[in-house]
Amino acid sequence: MRHTALALAVGSLALFAAGCNKPAEKADAAKSETAEAGKSADGKSIPGLPTEKDRVSYMIGMGLAKSLEPVKDEIDFDVVSKAVKSSLAGEKLLLDEKQAAEINEAFMQKMQAKQIAEMMAKAKKNLEDGQKFLAENGKKPGVKTTASGLQYEVVTEGTGPKPKASDVVRVHYKGTLLDGKTFDSSYDRGEPVMFPLNQVVPGWQEGIALMPVGSKYKLWIPAKLGYGEKGTPGGPIGPNATLAFEVELLEIVKPGSN
Repeated sequence: MRHTALALAVGSLALFAAGCNKPAEKADAAKSETAEAGKSADGKSIPGLPTEKDRVSYMIGMGLAKSLEPVKDEIDFDVVSKAVKSSLAGEKLLLDEKQAAEINEAFMQKMQAKQIAEMMAKAKKNLEDGQKFLAENGKKPGVKTTASGLQYEVVTEGTGPKPKASDVVRVHYKGTLLDGKTFDSSYDRGEPVMFPLNQVVPGWQEGIALMPVGSKYKLWIPAKLGYGEKGTPGGPIGPNATLAFEVELLEIVKPGSN
C-alpha cells in the first residue's frame, strides 16, 4: 500500500473531522447562507445538504471513503476519527511520534506482503486458466499453434507482403482477456496505430510477421509471449494473463511516411 494514499486518507479525515467538530460554526454558517441553502455550485438544490459547509463536508467524506477503500478491512474508522479529533483539540495522544512511526512501518510491511501473496495467487490461477484455455483452443478447426506456443487463426488472408522485424506497421486491433473483457481497442478509438514491429511484445512480433498486408488474424498470446508474470501493474492485464487479439495489418509503413 502506498504511503501517499494513506497520507491523503488521513489528511482528508483531518479536514472532515475539523468541519464536524465545530457545531457552533456550522450553525452560524447555516444562518449566513439562508439565501443559498440547498443549492450546489450550479444553483441546483441538494436534498440533505442545505449549506455550503454541508456540501463541502460531504464531498470530503466521499473522497475520504474512496482513499480508505484499500485498507477498509484493516482499520476502525471510529478510532481513526478519535485520533484526528484529539490531535486537532490539542489533547494528549495515545501514541508518540516514535511509536506511530514503528506502527506505520510494520503496517506497510504487512500490506506489502499481503499484496505480494495476492499477486502470486492470481498469477498461479491465471497461468493455469491460460494453459487450460490454450489446450482446448488449439484443438479447434482453423487454429494453429506455433513452436513458441502462439496460437492464431486466419480470418482474412491478405495478398500483400509480410512485414520484417525491422518494419514499421499500421494495424487495427482489439485486445481481450479470457473472460471476454476488452482492455484495449484501436477500433473504439477510431484510429489505427503505427509502431515498429520489434518494439511490441513477442507474441505480436511473431503473429504479425505471419500476416500478409490486408490480412485479419485472431491471435492468442500466452503470458510468456505477452506481459509475463508482472502483467501491467495498475492496468487491466493481470500477472500471467493469456490474451486474445483480433488484428488487421493495414500496411507496412515506408520510411519517411506518416
